[in-house]
Amino acid sequence: MLRRIFSSRLLPQRWRGLSDSTVLTQGEQKLKSILRDKFPKAVAVQVQDVSGGCGAMYEVTIESEEFAGKRTLQQHRMVTQALAEEVKQMHGLRIATAVPSKTASTES
Repeated sequence: MLRRIFSSRLLPQRWRGLSDSTVLTQGEQKLKSILRDKFPKAVAVQVQDVSGGCGAMYEVTIESEEFAGKRTLQQHRMVTQALAEEVKQMHGLRIATAVPSKTASTES
């Protein structure tokens, strides 16, 4: 029985976060695309479905110059507004934002 579970095609999809984090779900791809469009100065955009694959809850991390001089609440509102239509279908959204450090932007 365990052999069937481990050989199942569903197991790698369900546990993809543990083995291959480069494969994004359709929902993750959509959110990432929207965020890339709304935050063109972003140096990092990460989206992860933390609902087990059903798309009900996502974790978003964005590092962008657009957040400079804004409080955390304002930054999070910018992200929520960018995803306004998608948020209507979600159970929850975790947001982490940051401004790129000066050393990181001058090195690249």
